[in-house]
Amino acid sequence: MDIYQHFRKEEQPFIDQVLSWQDEVASRYERKVSDFLDPREQHIFRSIIGNNEDFVLRDFGGYEASERKRIILAPFYESPLDEEFGVTLLEASYPSKFVTLEHRDVLGAFMSLGIKRNKLGDLIVTDTHIQILIASEIADYVKMNLTGIKKAGVSFEERPLGEVLQTQEEWQEQSGTVSSLRLDVMVKEIYNISRQKAGLFIDKGAVKVNFRKVEDPSFTLETGDLISLRGKGRSVVKEIEGKTKKDKWRIVTAVLK
Repeated sequence: MDIYQHFRKEEQPFIDQVLSWQDEVASRYERKVSDFLDPREQHIFRSIIGNNEDFVLRDFGGYEASERKRIILAPFYESPLDEEFGVTLLEASYPSKFVTLEHRDVLGAFMSLGIKRNKLGDLIVTDTHIQILIASEIADYVKMNLTGIKKAGVSFEERPLGEVLQTQEEWQEQSGTVSSLRLDVMVKEIYNISRQKAGLFIDKGAVKVNFRKVEDPSFTLETGDLISLRGKGRSVVKEIEGKTKKDKWRIVTAVLK
């Protein structure tokens, strides 16, 4: 069976990487540690490996509720520990009296260093502190070079993973049925707007799927896809449970409140 038929064409390079790791772990008995993966990539990884008893697959992003995670694929007899994932927590404070920082400000400053997005895990931004979970191999570089965000001077220091701040984020889960897994239909259902309005948002480039702008209303969503609608927040497709007797798709989604 052609494994590619179950995934999108643009996901083939990632699938090839997972298959290559699978072969290497099987032949060399050496574990592989991925970069940080978004929920869709995590789903693909697990789908490919499945319940193969020759491997151990564990994920870790620094704390229990993390969205972006690294995955270790290892021979069946190994038991990877949290500290072996290479995840480092950096923290900085900033003068909130003089500047307001948001998630996008911190992400933009991080990306301006020329570091790839897959080296960065979750970002936590409060009224006074910033925490970033990153690949340990770039921690020193980030500490030395990420010294300013907007007009705020910052100095990042390493903290134990147990000191990850509790975020105020709350995901509200909802289930329902849709006639199609098209992007416009799903946006309509998730954000409780008309399909026409959903289509307009998509046409104007206001919708992203897995951090990439999608302007095709017929784009098909799948399990693990992260959606963001400008002005209305983020959501995720948690499960696609199959079809009902009336030929509708049963879905479970969650919206960030």
